[in-house]
Amino acid sequence: MEMVPSEGNQFVSKEIQNAAEEPRMLCIIQDTTCAKRVNERLTLNLPASTILSTLYKDVAQKAGYVSGTFGLVWGNASEMEPLDHNREMSLSDSGFEPGGKRNFLQLTDKDGEQPQIASDESGTADSSGLDDSSQERFIGPLPRDATAGCSGDYSSPSYSYSSILNKSETGYVGLVNQAMTCYLNSLLQTLFMTPEFRNALYNWEFEDLEEDPVTSIPFQLQRLFVLLQTSKKRAIETTDVTRSFGWDSSEAWQQHDIQELCRVMFDALEQKWKQTEQADLINQLYQGKLKDYVRCLECGYESWRIDTYLDIPLVIRPFGVSQAYGSVEEALQAFIQPETLDGPNQYFCERCKKKCDARKGLRFLHFPYLLTLQLKRFDFDYTTMHRIKLNDRMTFPEELDMSPFIDMEDEVRAAAAAVKSPQTESCTDSGAENEGSCHSDQMSNDFSTDDCVDEGICLDSTGSTERVLKPKSSSQSMLTFELFSVMVHSGSAAGGHYYACIKSFSDGQWYSYNDQHVSKITQDDIRKTHGGSSGNRGYYSSAFASSTNAYMLIYRLKDPSRNAKYLTVEDFPEHIKSLVQKEKESEEQEKRQREIERNTCKIKLFCMHPVKLMMESKLEVHKDKTLREATEMAYKLMELDGVATLDCCRLVKYDEFHEYLERSYEGEEDTLMGLLLGGVKSSYMFDLLLETRRPEQVFQPYKPGEVMVKVHVVDLKSETIASPISVRAYLSQTITEFKQLIAQAAGLSAEAMRVVLERCYNDLRLLYVPNKTLKAEGFFRSNKVFVESSESTDHQVAFTDSVLWKLLDRHGNTIRLMVLLPEQSPGTLANRTLCQKVGDDSDVPLDGSSGNRKSVEAILEESTEKLKNLSLLQQQQQLQQQGSSNSDSQKSSDTSDFELIESPTQEADSNSSLCVAADNRELENRIRATAGSSGGASSDPCEERSDSEVNNDRSTSSVDSDILSSSHSSDTLCNADSGPLQLANGLDSHSITSSRRSKAHEGKKETWDTAEEDSGTDSEYDDHGKSKAEAQYLYFRTEPCSQDDSSLDAQKCLVVHVDKRITLAAFKQNLEPYVGVTTTQFKVFRVYANNQEFESVRLNETLSSFSDDNKITIRLGRALKKGEYRVKVYQLLVNETEPCKFLVDTVFAKGMTVRQSKEELLPQLKEHCKLDLSIDSVRLRKKTWKNPGTVFLDYHVYEEDISISSNWEVFMEVLNEPEKMKSMSQLAVLTRRWSPATMKLGPFQEVILESSSVEELKEKLSEMSVIPLENLDFAKGRGTFPCDISVLEIHQDLDWNPKVSTLNVWPLYICDDGAVVFYRDSTEEPMELSEDQRNELMKKESSRLLKTGHRVSYSPRKEKALKIYLDGGPAKDPGQD
Repeated sequence: MEMVPSEGNQFVSKEIQNAAEEPRMLCIIQDTTCAKRVNERLTLNLPASTILSTLYKDVAQKAGYVSGTFGLVWGNASEMEPLDHNREMSLSDSGFEPGGKRNFLQLTDKDGEQPQIASDESGTADSSGLDDSSQERFIGPLPRDATAGCSGDYSSPSYSYSSILNKSETGYVGLVNQAMTCYLNSLLQTLFMTPEFRNALYNWEFEDLEEDPVTSIPFQLQRLFVLLQTSKKRAIETTDVTRSFGWDSSEAWQQHDIQELCRVMFDALEQKWKQTEQADLINQLYQGKLKDYVRCLECGYESWRIDTYLDIPLVIRPFGVSQAYGSVEEALQAFIQPETLDGPNQYFCERCKKKCDARKGLRFLHFPYLLTLQLKRFDFDYTTMHRIKLNDRMTFPEELDMSPFIDMEDEVRAAAAAVKSPQTESCTDSGAENEGSCHSDQMSNDFSTDDCVDEGICLDSTGSTERVLKPKSSSQSMLTFELFSVMVHSGSAAGGHYYACIKSFSDGQWYSYNDQHVSKITQDDIRKTHGGSSGNRGYYSSAFASSTNAYMLIYRLKDPSRNAKYLTVEDFPEHIKSLVQKEKESEEQEKRQREIERNTCKIKLFCMHPVKLMMESKLEVHKDKTLREATEMAYKLMELDGVATLDCCRLVKYDEFHEYLERSYEGEEDTLMGLLLGGVKSSYMFDLLLETRRPEQVFQPYKPGEVMVKVHVVDLKSETIASPISVRAYLSQTITEFKQLIAQAAGLSAEAMRVVLERCYNDLRLLYVPNKTLKAEGFFRSNKVFVESSESTDHQVAFTDSVLWKLLDRHGNTIRLMVLLPEQSPGTLANRTLCQKVGDDSDVPLDGSSGNRKSVEAILEESTEKLKNLSLLQQQQQLQQQGSSNSDSQKSSDTSDFELIESPTQEADSNSSLCVAADNRELENRIRATAGSSGGASSDPCEERSDSEVNNDRSTSSVDSDILSSSHSSDTLCNADSGPLQLANGLDSHSITSSRRSKAHEGKKETWDTAEEDSGTDSEYDDHGKSKAEAQYLYFRTEPCSQDDSSLDAQKCLVVHVDKRITLAAFKQNLEPYVGVTTTQFKVFRVYANNQEFESVRLNETLSSFSDDNKITIRLGRALKKGEYRVKVYQLLVNETEPCKFLVDTVFAKGMTVRQSKEELLPQLKEHCKLDLSIDSVRLRKKTWKNPGTVFLDYHVYEEDISISSNWEVFMEVLNEPEKMKSMSQLAVLTRRWSPATMKLGPFQEVILESSSVEELKEKLSEMSVIPLENLDFAKGRGTFPCDISVLEIHQDLDWNPKVSTLNVWPLYICDDGAVVFYRDSTEEPMELSEDQRNELMKKESSRLLKTGHRVSYSPRKEKALKIYLDGGPAKDPGQD
């Protein structure tokens, strides 16, 4: 062994020294298999070279488990893929991070089985070896793994579980909580642990020819019980059982009462077991009998009936009594305590033939074999009108003697009477439907689901002498029941969690069944479920408290002749043995499938499909598959059959975020995918790309460490930017070497080459230092450069002043928009004009060829004379408008509102503009001619001339379609041996993804400080409004839409390439030739992803918020001019059910008076809404949502007296009398009379006040209603208009007669028009309502207020009823959501 010196001149082995220098991996492991250790962490600090099998051994040693019996998964991954314990892969290759970073892992069950405890005696940590003495022993709710519990309010921090044991030691299996099915799990475990029920269920045999096993409730219960008894899993799913109930996934999120479920499930089983041996099973096990009697106190005559019951509901605390019953025995005694019927409640005796005092009560005649007691902890508080839970302490014994509560003589007499007169026995379980049974509602029955209302048993002391308990007979001594199940509720009346404490009849041990957790508990834990707490508890002290206490108790009769034992696997019937075998095979198949999933690599796969362009999918390949097999799987997954051959495809390592091809796998076709991908992981830091090539091409090798560069060649003469060429380089290469590499790939001269790097959006850097490396220049994995190699003098000027920079700047800011033009009907062609500005180079024809189409010159020549006359007519109209009144000046004009933009060096006379009428066919020809111009040399005469046009004359060379082309160019790579070879590049042009331009803000600063700009004016086109520098942002080029979309038949689709720094005004001006009307006669609407359209009205705003392929719809109609606002007009109907009705869209202008706006509005109302109104009968007022506000007076001026904004809304109100509002000092209040005697509200009436005086308001109301002033009460309405309130609440809930003298102070705050005030006559008494009248009125009010959107506070919360569907599921209501 080689030795090297260390500190202190001591020699150590070289391997040890290297290990010390090796990076280490900090691993933090959480044991999720044991509830007691779930909060503990195991920490390991291992060298990076440690292999996974060694990691498993170290974890097993530290946790005290047998290695290989547990799994390790990443703790911070959404899809937890286990680490392979058999792999010889190091931690560093498995995705562990060094350098002190925490690698979180979770220790989990393997194949659903708990880890095996190591049997060594070295004292290693073990869940069973932990000291329990430090924890208070209590059986309570456990946190459930990845399960949404029923409620989060049941946690009790002072309690914790004791002796938490895993499944392998308890021998029992848990049930998975689907979401809120803890109540179901608790009942199922109780039934499973009932030997008589389980054995009877096993003896029932399913006939698959008669019923579908999926919908058979007994069969699914049978399967579940078999799995609970034989499965090796920690917990079993209950989804098959709930599916047999006819439930869907939404039922898993519904909370229900466990007693309600028990009754509904028993009823469903009885229905399913008809005409079988188990037909009477439920009654044999759970049904008891009692006598409901009434005894006359004068003659002793007794009338009675026999009822059956399945459980006994015991009251916790009688109604109106502050002291709760202390024990189950006390509650049972109260249950059978008779009640005296006297006074108005006297009983009519058949023998005495008159009303007499009587005793009414219940007597138990027969107790079932399995006695179920329900502790009625849920009650209703009539003071707070809320459900409450009673957490009072109620003890229950482990053995319950029921002999004191049964009358054997009555039982004999009742049996004899039943033989003579069978009809006297009620078979409806409780007899609740029969009259005269005031206690009948105490007995729950098979169909009762109401457990919220307490019965209120009377504790009259006179009842104590009714009968004296007799000594126990021999038969009575047999009525001893032993407790074996306690179903516990933890939480409040609003929600909580159920779990069960069950005693096994095999060993007498108590266990806690808390969903998937099963653990041993003791008698102390059972006693802690009695409820209550130290100290004196008032009546409402537990109303909203959250506590843990027993809710249902199940006892079994102690009778050795009847007490059964659980069937063992050896004693199973043959059909159950066959079912066990099927379940084992299914479990093995599931285990094999999990093993396959555990060894499957799942990674993102991309493919540049030759037809479908970029495709994305997920490749799932076994780790032992080779790269060749994986490529074939990817080939089929991407549907390349018939498009490309398999030998023309390969998988390469790819970074989708950076669009970077990291490496190719030449010569590794037979390498296993697990090795290539670094093992099976939940997520990978890279992706795979299925690359394709043409048959004549060869694949370019991608080596690790290379960077990818997309090279765009720029041609200054044609102003074109070619599609990219992919070049791979090393970061250590210099700029000179990089230029030579580009020259070789693109066939350019390296000497005159200029290279520009685009590091991010709009960040262009010229690479001019020859010896600087690519790394120093900021190159990364994926880069984009522009190269230009010509002999022009452009390289002599500063880069930012060069033509190259301007072209690249324009290229980076150009976006492609899809513009839908309006359909032009023949009837409107004469009314449309096409304004064309003529420049020096306007003689270039629109048509690229001499065909049948007319050239623009011909169109202009034919239309000149006609349009000259139209222009003269327009000029005359303008002169007339200038001399007209203010109101007339606001009317729409046919002329453009803004001047055409002139380039600084271009001398063109704006008066030379021609207006050309164009029809559909001519417009289509113009678009086709523009797109069809060869080489992009012809310029569209309809475009504006700008600075860039002067510097780069687009009349002879404009930027053609290549500037944003997505076509693929043939790239070549020079090979020294064979000359140029055609090369298949994986990333041509837009081959990977669409352009990812950043949304960074441009240098131009938007101004929003004036109302003109905010409202969409043309101020930037004023003499003082627009800087000359903005003229360069006028690049605008069109081409016809190539997509075939039937929805576009009625519209023209135009593809527009435009600089997004252009303003909306300039954009509209450039669209004029294609729309066929001036900019003032059409509107621009932006179309969003959900096809919603919003009008763009701010003319000074740029298109910077738009991106590639955004849609724009052009609609004909007058656009807003300077100082104009679009306004929505609604009609105010104060006494209608819907007080707000939309009428029309109109336009108001700055400086316009309210009366002028009404003059503009009335003709529109007459045309569109058929409302013929006079100007003095109409009022406009402010609209805030649905609230009417300030009344606008005729002389008010918009923007001076009334603030106005874009998309403003206003109310129009029709007056029944002349307008009384003349001054802003007046106040318009809406009043409504409340009549308590009739329980009705009157209509709204407006009151005009001269001041904010309360006294004036009351005087006006008194005058209007003839209520004396001293008897008049008033109150302000609550909420928003119309301030609806129930007539059952208005008399008490409103703040009547506030002690104020003015309206504009608290609590009224009436400072503006439109406030709602209710008033009443204080001497008027409210109507006396019977209960039926109140209920009927409540229904009417609820219906009325719900229509108006008012929240009905007294409407009870509707809970979904618990149902089990015997036909497989509920009938779907087509109208139901």
